[in-house]
Amino acid sequence: MQQRYVGASGLRVSSLALGTMTWGRDTDEHEAREQLAAFLQAGGTLVDTADGYGDGMAEELIGGLLPGLAPREDVVLCTKAGLGSRAGAVDTSRRALLAALDTSLARLGTDYVDLWLVHAWSDDVPLDETLSALEWAVSTGRARYVGVCNYGGWQSARAATLAEVRGTTPLVAHQVEYSLLARQAESEVVGAAQALGLGLLAWSPLGRGVLTGKYRHGTPADSRAASPHLAAFVEHHLDDRSRRIVDAVVTAADGLGCSPAEIALAWVRDQPGVVAPVVGARTAAQLRGTLTSAEVHLPPEIRDALDEVSA
Repeated sequence: MQQRYVGASGLRVSSLALGTMTWGRDTDEHEAREQLAAFLQAGGTLVDTADGYGDGMAEELIGGLLPGLAPREDVVLCTKAGLGSRAGAVDTSRRALLAALDTSLARLGTDYVDLWLVHAWSDDVPLDETLSALEWAVSTGRARYVGVCNYGGWQSARAATLAEVRGTTPLVAHQVEYSLLARQAESEVVGAAQALGLGLLAWSPLGRGVLTGKYRHGTPADSRAASPHLAAFVEHHLDDRSRRIVDAVVTAADGLGCSPAEIALAWVRDQPGVVAPVVGARTAAQLRGTLTSAEVHLPPEIRDALDEVSA
């Protein structure tokens, strides 16, 4: 799997990241082990999690599984803080962020994370205070690199610029939703990230699972859309526009002899500024079906057609 630098930093990661949002809830320990093993065997290095995923169970699973599968130095661990498991619970204060980081380190069974992100923007906490927590994490060795997640264009620009003015700890990454179904990041976020040296990590690059084509003829009983706590998350992309885009992806997949998921991942992986799509799966079999996207490269005419239908 290709390795890429994160933004303007010296941090190198695989061109696909393993997402763990469902670990500890929809993905049990057995499946988590199989996924992590398959990802590492495919050459993946970047494992993405957060303190709120599975109420902390995702981090605990990673911490328990990783020592038996790979040396710590061969894996790039990214976790996030500031967004609680309860909807709307955002706290980016220095107190909350640093407490969450220490808890994450204990769960992960490590002295440091390679990349630590503020999970959400807050209007209630001064940005200087939030950045001071990132600086402290790096200065004490608890985090190697830092960044933000789900910020708007002006928010990420303000944060990166203020971090530069402070002159201690630069931001190197911005994680944001980005797929053929969700291209809003292109209006401001992508340009800001490229101008300020932030590498983009694209979450939900398969359009919350819709771009796999699984919902073309209904809702599978074992899908996220059938899950009580994830149904609303998926339904956001079940509309007429999405159906047109999915049909185009399926047509491209048929023409190239690969899966719709491979097409969708290859598209977002090679968008300007993107370092790695963050791929989550319910099972190891599903994950293996997406890891092969690393070998898929879209012809210009296919990319142009997908750009047009999803614009």
